[in-house]
Amino acid sequence: MPNPIMVRVTHRYNVPAERVFDAWLTPAQAGRFLFATRTGNILYCEIDPRVGGEFTVTDRRPTADGDESFFDAQHRGVYVEIERPHRLAFDFSVEPYSDEPTRVTLDVVPLGTNLCELVLTHDLGEDETARVNAARTEKGWTTMLAQLEKVLTARSWGFKTPGSA
Repeated sequence: MPNPIMVRVTHRYNVPAERVFDAWLTPAQAGRFLFATRTGNILYCEIDPRVGGEFTVTDRRPTADGDESFFDAQHRGVYVEIERPHRLAFDFSVEPYSDEPTRVTLDVVPLGTNLCELVLTHDLGEDETARVNAARTEKGWTTMLAQLEKVLTARSWGFKTPGSA
């Protein structure tokens, strides 16, 4: 009997469910949290937000050998379900690590006017690679959801011009 490796992370946000959901489909916001790492740099974020549409987020990361060389990781997805503002599902792969897609599902649960919880479930598959990557994948999604909170709650400290509201 198959025993898929499932990673599940949750995060609560003090914003409406629609804002959390829309951030995943808006390139200007998604490029600030999707697959962003402490040492990487997001170079490209393109999103076609429709069922059958695709997204690509490219980030430049340092190589593990400690020198000053870098490589580009391509995070790709194909949307299989978009039900605003409650559910988003996509088949996901990361090049150069794997071109075999896995399923990621986001459920956004409203808990009040300005409160919701995002439940992210990632079906990594059943093979040994899935088992080896489960903890790292959970950490990555947890970090990403925390970064999304910063993106959603960031305040603009721009100067107001005379006559502006």
